[in-house]
Amino acid sequence: MKQINCTTSNCEHNIKQKCLAGVVTVGENARCMSRMKREGGALAQNFADIEAGGDIYENDLESLVQCSAPCIFNSNGLCANEQIEVKDATFQTKCRSFKKK
Repeated sequence: MKQINCTTSNCEHNIKQKCLAGVVTVGENARCMSRMKREGGALAQNFADIEAGGDIYENDLESLVQCSAPCIFNSNGLCANEQIEVKDATFQTKCRSFKKK
């Protein structure tokens, strides 16, 4: 997968709305199972975004996305989509690129 755009407000892997996790797991209900709360919460997330240099994303980051959701992009347990959007929902973080089969 070339790109994971993530707007979660409190995740250790999220820097400047890009997911830095090498392997991401998406559960059956399109929930991001790889989300790790950042110590310090949303405020620490803001500081991490500010401190990250602009050149951190000169090249596309590659990630492996394991998926057990019944999605059209699920290809034998791996996401075949080139780019996904991950966002906060009411009680969990979800893959917003999910499209039911």
